[in-house]
This record gives sequence, structure tokens and C-alpha cells, in this order.
Amino acid sequence: MTDRMIARKDGVVGWMTFNNPERHNAMSTDMWEAVSTIMADFEADPAVRVIVLTGAGEKAFVSGADISQFDKVRSNVEEAARYDAMSARANDAIAQASKPTIAMVRGYCIGGGLGVALRCDLRIAAEGSQFGIPAAKLGLGYAYPGIELLTGIVGPAVAKDIFFTARRLPADEALRVGLISHLVAPAELESFTRKHAETIAGNAPLTVRAAKMAIDLAARGRPDAGRLAAVETAVAACFASEDYKEGRRAFAEKRPPAFKGQ
Repeated sequence: MTDRMIARKDGVVGWMTFNNPERHNAMSTDMWEAVSTIMADFEADPAVRVIVLTGAGEKAFVSGADISQFDKVRSNVEEAARYDAMSARANDAIAQASKPTIAMVRGYCIGGGLGVALRCDLRIAAEGSQFGIPAAKLGLGYAYPGIELLTGIVGPAVAKDIFFTARRLPADEALRVGLISHLVAPAELESFTRKHAETIAGNAPLTVRAAKMAIDLAARGRPDAGRLAAVETAVAACFASEDYKEGRRAFAEKRPPAFKGQ
């Protein structure tokens, strides 16, 4: 692990903080490697129902990869492939989490940082935040999974505009094109995100998990039999759960349900 990544559990919410503020939370190799470990711990803890990702300080969520390391870790095709595999493992750990994930964005969300945020289920941003992918200004090739993900969220025309111009989108435009889910005042960002996470955590975990699986599958546009069967199994598990019984009892008794994820 590294002190450039901070993991903490606050009730039902797991918080993962990118802690490299002197470089606007640019992702170094040790940070990429730590992400998978932190996400695995959150996934394994039944007390954690929602995972929030955020950046340390006031200036950035993640400003991209730490370019100062590129001469050592990405200077040729072979090294670039190893680096890309490492960052892909971290991004996959976020994208494949069974629990809902929220990117809480303040300030710069650029390049690899936007890639991280896009792999979260929801993106909540503070006014004044900026978003972009500057690959065309650096001569970088951008791997297909990241482009597919962005295109699925904002559509092909907006995705092309983001990549071709390599410009930074202001937060209000990011909201308009669907890049972010909610836009709030900076002073309200953490409280809004916390409340949103706790609202999700208060709902039936098995239902939320099944819905996430189904929505992710639908977004791919090409469901295969195996993935579809997994969704159907997850849906059936909801109806067989104690939480389903609790939900019906709570409705009849006009009280909030107390779901246990069982």
C-alpha cells in the first residue's frame, strides 16, 4: 500500500481517496496498484454498501496519469503495455464492483482521472469542476474499452468532440451531455454525496446489485447468454431473500425497512 491512497469506512460507506494533491492527484504506479487492493477490501466487507471515490484537496479529483513517470514506466511500446495492464486492473476493479460506486468530483477530472470516474456508477461534481481527455495533445493512443465506455455514456458525437478537441468541458456542459449525474455547490458536495450514498445504502442491497448488473449488461448492447443468466439468477435471489419479506412487512406496517442484504 501507499500513503498516496487513503481508504476508510464510515458506517455503510467506503471512501477511497486519491492522495497526491501536490500533483493534483495524478496517478502514480503505486496508486494504480493500491486501487485493486482497496476495492477488494470494500467488496469483501458486508458492512460497506456503497463506495465513494474522491480526490484529496480542493483542486482535483484526479488530473490524469503522473506524466513525470512516463520516461521510466511508459517510454516504449513494451513498457506502455505493462503500464496499461496495471491501470486496466485498477479500472476493472472499480467497474466490476458489485456494490454501487460514486465518483465525488471537485476540480480537475482529466484523462485517466475521467477514465476512473466513468467506471463509477454515478458521478457527482462540484460547480467549477473541469473534465477532459487530452490524449490528442500528448500523442497517446487511447484504448478501446475507455472509448467504448465514454461513447456509451455521452453518445458518439460528444465522445468525438471530447477526443478530437482535447478541450476541457466545464461542469455545466458535463451535466448537460450526461457526463455527470449531479452538479452541486462546492460547499455542499460532500454532504450531498454522503446523503446520496446513504440513501442508496438504505435500500435492499440484493435489489440494487441485480439492477446494477442488468443496467450494465443493457449498456453493453450485446448481452450474451451467460451474463443474462447471471442477471436472472440475481433477480431470483431477490424474491427468495429475507429482505423481500422485510420489505413487504415494512410496507404493511408503514415503517422504514431494515434490509440486511440476505
